[in-house]
Amino acid sequence: MADTPSSPTTPQREAWVTGIGIASSLGIGLDAHWEALSERRVNVDETGFAPYVVHPMVPIAFDTQIPKKGDQRQMEAWQRIGTYAAGLALDSAGVKGNSDILSKTDMIVAAGGGERDLAVDSAILNAQAQGNAAPGFLNERLMNDLRPTLFLAQLSNLLAGNIAIVHGVTGSSRTFMGEEAAGVDAARIALARIAAGQSDIALIGAAHNGERKDLLMLYEFGDFNLKDKYQPVWERGDNPGFALGSVGVFLVIEAKEHAQARGAKPFARLTSVAADRARRKDGAVKQTLESLWTKLGPAKNNVAVITGATGAEPVTSEERAFLRSRETIPVRATNTMFGHTLEAQFPLGLALAALSLSRGEMFPPNDSSGLEIEIPGAPDQIVVVGTGHWRGEGMALLEAIR
Repeated sequence: MADTPSSPTTPQREAWVTGIGIASSLGIGLDAHWEALSERRVNVDETGFAPYVVHPMVPIAFDTQIPKKGDQRQMEAWQRIGTYAAGLALDSAGVKGNSDILSKTDMIVAAGGGERDLAVDSAILNAQAQGNAAPGFLNERLMNDLRPTLFLAQLSNLLAGNIAIVHGVTGSSRTFMGEEAAGVDAARIALARIAAGQSDIALIGAAHNGERKDLLMLYEFGDFNLKDKYQPVWERGDNPGFALGSVGVFLVIEAKEHAQARGAKPFARLTSVAADRARRKDGAVKQTLESLWTKLGPAKNNVAVITGATGAEPVTSEERAFLRSRETIPVRATNTMFGHTLEAQFPLGLALAALSLSRGEMFPPNDSSGLEIEIPGAPDQIVVVGTGHWRGEGMALLEAIR
């Protein structure tokens, strides 16, 4: 993967972030999140999935964005969360219900493998263990017990499909899979298409339901889960791992001319996105992050960093070494407040960066390790860093529009 391409014959079109929608363990909407971040709030559950630590979603009134109960019923939690957050982003951008614009709005979703129906899984396994599984039992149960949209697990592109159905977003649609790297590529491809004149407006984002026993089991096989006690991400040296978080986050990214023509106010400018895949040995992650930083070329002053550092090792130590080499740059780690959100990790960083630039300040550090420092004045640029717990690195540069 390479940094965002540009045409050698025509200048790049400027891309603005004009809409943001967030629903998470900290609240619903931009004001609620800014207040929670400013107060250094963390919503964490250490007992419901013990010994694993989880950041649970706050209660959501899904009816406000998904009015039909039938639509809600055929979605699993991650789809409801994502469809809801997409509606918030469209509202924020002022295009909700505008069929003319929505018919031309491209959509890029970063998605996981979909949710399983644990009740069906458990019934099948129990019947097998008790010797009650006659020939054809498995096929019968799968056909009779699973809803039509779920076979083994919900299809990843159903989130984009439901956003199209519920909100009328009917431009081109792409769904990327690949954990944290999928979120990076959603932003990278959206920016490349806008810069090349192939798209005027795009809805990008992801959703993650961290309150899933099947996911916790999956990541426990790799010894990735944070156990027993919550700690800020930089303070987990003797207890490494990530706490899964529930979040839905979508952004509207739009060509400057298109936004100006409809009178839209930008949150920030998305200047560049770069991605790579380090081999993950012998310090390769730090070297890759150095290379990505050089490609982005941020200024030396009034720059801040928002990172999705996971807490998993050894990758978090390598990312910390990269960040410490820029000790004068303020850093904020989203995993401390939101937990790890996999595909949504990078879109969440983009959303918080754009929100911070639009408000002319960074939210305060929530860490006692000394890595996160206060920032004097307003940042002009924010670099979003997304380093995967297992594979994949990415960075984006966002700039203030004043």
